[in-house]
Amino acid sequence: MSPRADAVRSRERILDVARTHDARALRLNDIAREAGVGIGTVYRHFPTVRALVEALSADALARLVAAAATAAQEPDAEAALRGFVCEAVALQLADAGLEAVLTDLEQVDPAIHTECTAARGRVFDGYAAVLARAQRDGVVREDLTPPQLQRLVCGVEHAVRLGSPDDRELLLDILFAGLRPAPAAVAAL
Repeated sequence: MSPRADAVRSRERILDVARTHDARALRLNDIAREAGVGIGTVYRHFPTVRALVEALSADALARLVAAAATAAQEPDAEAALRGFVCEAVALQLADAGLEAVLTDLEQVDPAIHTECTAARGRVFDGYAAVLARAQRDGVVREDLTPPQLQRLVCGVEHAVRLGSPDDRELLLDILFAGLRPAPAAVAAL
């Protein structure tokens, strides 16, 4: 059974208003008031702030999944990793809630937002595949794990937010320099 048209409109209005707020500081009462709906309507669609943040990040998650698929098609492992990580940083900068959706795993209730949980799984699979290929080709140090890489992406995003958008390329260059195998490890290959 599909939702009623007014319920769909209310949900979209709530999402539109929530997009104008910092996803890290959402308050459901404020969103309800600005959207012109009752708090009960907000809670019916989004029982928690976390559920609202996940809904707001669904598009960014889908784009991150697509970036992983694009990276998998890139023949050069180093270019694939760079492209995927740069896109991940860009998406997290554009969507302030994406970092929380990707990193706060213990707060996720799959019953609230199953598509977000599934998309996040595909994102993590993308991190793992891109990293494994880069490690196999000797362009990334062997001891880095996919969760560590994902946290490094969050770190660059956070550093850019604290500084200037102009810092992004420099910080990414520093990140990629640090991901390279140590010179002794490269010589042993």
